[in-house]
Amino acid sequence: MQFNSLEFLIFFPIVILIYFIIPRRARSLWLLITSYYFYMSWNAQYALLIAASTLITYLSGLLMERFPSQKARKRVVALSFASNLGILAYFKYAYFLVKNMNILLPVPSWMVEKSLSIVLPVGISFYTFQALSYTMDVYRGEVEPEKNPIRYALFVSFFPQLVAGPIERSKNLLKQVKNVENIHLWDYDRIASGFILMCWGMFQKVVIADRLAIFVDQVWENVGSYGSVEAILAVFGFSIQIYCDFAGYSSIAIGAARMMGFDLMENFNAPYFAKSIAEFWHRWHISLSTWFRDYLYIPLGATEREGSENT
Repeated sequence: MQFNSLEFLIFFPIVILIYFIIPRRARSLWLLITSYYFYMSWNAQYALLIAASTLITYLSGLLMERFPSQKARKRVVALSFASNLGILAYFKYAYFLVKNMNILLPVPSWMVEKSLSIVLPVGISFYTFQALSYTMDVYRGEVEPEKNPIRYALFVSFFPQLVAGPIERSKNLLKQVKNVENIHLWDYDRIASGFILMCWGMFQKVVIADRLAIFVDQVWENVGSYGSVEAILAVFGFSIQIYCDFAGYSSIAIGAARMMGFDLMENFNAPYFAKSIAEFWHRWHISLSTWFRDYLYIPLGATEREGSENT
């Protein structure tokens, strides 16, 4: 189900209403159930993938606590990353690899047919990176291993940011999930600001992005029928469309989470007003660029200062 669908406009108020009136101890379970329902509305069978990623990283945290030696912890991290990234690579790049292998040398027809049948699970990159950040945070000693499987599963699958980000860190979202029973829900200012942010995101997505897409697609599908002016307008239109599409989804996610008492990180910060390419990427999809900085670039040898300057 998409944020700008009728299904979500029915789903979200029901989730909020029940979330506000159920006992505090049931909040985590309720949000977990609704998160899986949200994800399964796209494709029910792919819930097994997010469950697998959750189980692997959850167990990795427990194993690092059970076997505290540096050598054992490194093996657990390596296994967690290899298995999760292996699943991600299979679903994202199997068709691409088989197609290019077939150019270089003939491959069995069953491999081609199998790769053609692979459907990319929605949000797989987002929840995979989020789950792996937990593994690395536990390894670094920045968070304690989460022993409650319901809380941890909710951290990985929290529906507002499940399919389009922002990609949260365990130091932020998991900490809030642990405290969900103590969240004061009836906060008018927070609910109002979250609702306004959701409306702004809907406006960006439905009114701006989707309307521009009509013009942009028309031009690029019949480029020979249009002149240079229309082509230039389509280029600028596409840049606005893709920004409002992505930023709109992030705004809806942050607003929805805020209404439920959760604070998600900022994901876009006026990137088109950046003064350099480096600054542009620092403002565009902030949660993804900082993820690569914190969990890939810096661990490979860069300093934090260098990492922040190059994101």
